[in-house]
Amino acid sequence: MPADPALAAAAAAARALAGRTVDSVERVRGFGRNSGVYRVRAGEGVFALKQYPPRGADARDRAAIEYEALRFLTAHGVVTVPRPVAADAAGGYLLLEWIDGEPVETPQASDIAAACAFLGAIHALRGAADAEAQPPAAEACLSGAEIVVQIERRLARLASLAAREPALGATLAGTMRPLLAEIYDWAETGFAAAGLRFAEPIPLVEQTLCPSDFGFHNALRRPSGALVFIDFDYFGWDDPVKLTADFLLHPGMRLDEALKRRFARGAVAIYGANPPFARRLALLYPLFALRWCAILLNEFLPERWAHRLNAGGEADWEAAKARQLDRAREWMHSLRANFQRFPYGE
Repeated sequence: MPADPALAAAAAAARALAGRTVDSVERVRGFGRNSGVYRVRAGEGVFALKQYPPRGADARDRAAIEYEALRFLTAHGVVTVPRPVAADAAGGYLLLEWIDGEPVETPQASDIAAACAFLGAIHALRGAADAEAQPPAAEACLSGAEIVVQIERRLARLASLAAREPALGATLAGTMRPLLAEIYDWAETGFAAAGLRFAEPIPLVEQTLCPSDFGFHNALRRPSGALVFIDFDYFGWDDPVKLTADFLLHPGMRLDEALKRRFARGAVAIYGANPPFARRLALLYPLFALRWCAILLNEFLPERWAHRLNAGGEADWEAAKARQLDRAREWMHSLRANFQRFPYGE
């Protein structure tokens, strides 16, 4: 039995989920910022074991959601995701196929095409009989008003730390809140001019099944060059505008401007049968950008930092907070100057 209690618990979970003797369990570093990942060998089988952070009072059942998402996708013939084996929702573990692959460090045009093909295949499944059983995506944003609510919620949580984080408090009060008010007014006015309702959720027919935290930071390249997309614990129904904006904005990917434009065109090809899609994307994009500014500041939250440590991340909290505050300030400076123009339109 391993001496490390966490490794011992993972080994016990792997045995129970695999239903067989486990030969080895090793912690894998560099995969997932919020989950622990282990490589499990059991006879001739090799599996990945994901360990999720403890659930809070209102937290999603991430192990069960990812298991059901992968089961749904593989049952419908989607082969670019890992096959699920079993989940222990109570313990917070998921056993799934091990993918031999490397991180997608430098995406190419062919990778954008693969990502769009994957999203198109998922979008086509929204009419499947078992699709309605899928949950809402994590922090689904089905209206402009909901995006503002989520930003306000994040700012309030961060503001509660201002007494002991004065630099953070000054940035929130002096820059972020005024910018939110300005963008909110501009987007709401634009919705009204386009005959759209800012506060009204889009209907189910305009939603898509969404991997949520989707991008090449959550993909592996097989030796053949084919991509496999991973991490579906936030999967569910959402607005394709949010999916598209998040992909374009995600700070964990290295995409040049040409690749971002290529992806935006691909998204319009997939979701643009609904005519307001492109207009809503242009109007809501700066709100999603500001939402990402708030996400960049998650390192200030003690509970989020604990998750980072649990997943084997860096240990210098003060350095991480300073770095993320600088990044958020840079984003907001650029956003203030450019938010009225969607950068990836035709």
